[in-house]
Amino acid sequence: TQRQTPGRASAARAASSMGRGGEATPKSDGAAAVAGAARKTLLIDGVVYDVTNFRHPGGSIIKYLTTDGSAFVDATNAYREFHCRSKTADKFLKSLPKVKVEGAPKMLYSPEEQKRRDALTKDYAAFREQLVKEGMFDPSPLHVVYRCTEVVALFALSFWLLAQHGNLPAQVFGAVVSGVAQGRCGWLMHEGGHYSMTGNIKIDVRLQEIIYGMGCGMSGAWWRNQHNKHHATPQKLKHDVDLDTLPLVAFNEKIAARVRPGSFQASWLRIQGYIFAPISCLLVGLFWTLFLHPRHMLRTSRKLEMASIAARYALWFTICAQIGFAPREALGLYLLTFGIGCTYIFTNFAVSHTHLPVTEEDEYLHWVEYGALHTTNVSIKSWFV
Repeated sequence: TQRQTPGRASAARAASSMGRGGEATPKSDGAAAVAGAARKTLLIDGVVYDVTNFRHPGGSIIKYLTTDGSAFVDATNAYREFHCRSKTADKFLKSLPKVKVEGAPKMLYSPEEQKRRDALTKDYAAFREQLVKEGMFDPSPLHVVYRCTEVVALFALSFWLLAQHGNLPAQVFGAVVSGVAQGRCGWLMHEGGHYSMTGNIKIDVRLQEIIYGMGCGMSGAWWRNQHNKHHATPQKLKHDVDLDTLPLVAFNEKIAARVRPGSFQASWLRIQGYIFAPISCLLVGLFWTLFLHPRHMLRTSRKLEMASIAARYALWFTICAQIGFAPREALGLYLLTFGIGCTYIFTNFAVSHTHLPVTEEDEYLHWVEYGALHTTNVSIKSWFV
């Protein structure tokens, strides 16, 4: 929901790199206080911090840029982009124990490679500043209103079409519209999860949880936890959770190689291109909404999310009853439209970056390289895409 022209959306998205951290209070028990714990350090703005016992509010994403202290990876860009809207992150950072280093911190790379990275960092900073001046990161309240109104209108239209008993084409179209509405809720909550709707983290989080809960039946908190890991190191093995798609899907050969040859799973993957839409998409969606997301909400006491999902089910079956559908018919329609929504959003997702090359778990690319080389912006000017 930033003010972007279609031609500049790609640039702004690369610069913001999405997935920014939250406002929760971190906890740290001091430097390497736990007996036997491997030391973990983080280099930000030239300062080395001991994060051995630091419990990051945004989850385990922090481990992707930590080292044992013998050499360092500069985490400055990642830190700044993930927390660019946070007013408290810097205060918490300063409270962490610092590590004294003789001279300049030793980097993990050769001097030539570090020089190349420093030049890339400088160019990126200048480019990002230009985007900031052009207003690319400014929230657009009218656009937020438009997007919210759009999904409400789509749901209303879908129920009106489904109520046209005796007119099968209208009802089929109504089911498709309902699925698209759920997919559009997925795109909208994505903006909230990246804190780019209103620019206020707390408001955006609440909007995301309500939209994702009522629109898709899923947990915004679970999504933020997983999606941030993806944006920290896209297409990196054992880091990017979007690559952990087994047993139903494998987007690249290295993931498929984990499957035992001759097994049922291997047979399933051989035909995955034919069954991805809608079978695999529906199965993934059901696994999320019936197991992964409820488990996360219960573990983390996400009351607003649970209430939003309960409201979704209550509204669906109440409205379906009002327009003449029996409970079994309403359940069948729910699964049909939910499957269409999953197919809509997962198919778009599948072509955005999952086909790109992967990096090994011990490779550390530059922040800009992760965003520029391991994600793809689809340039089609289409409302549907």
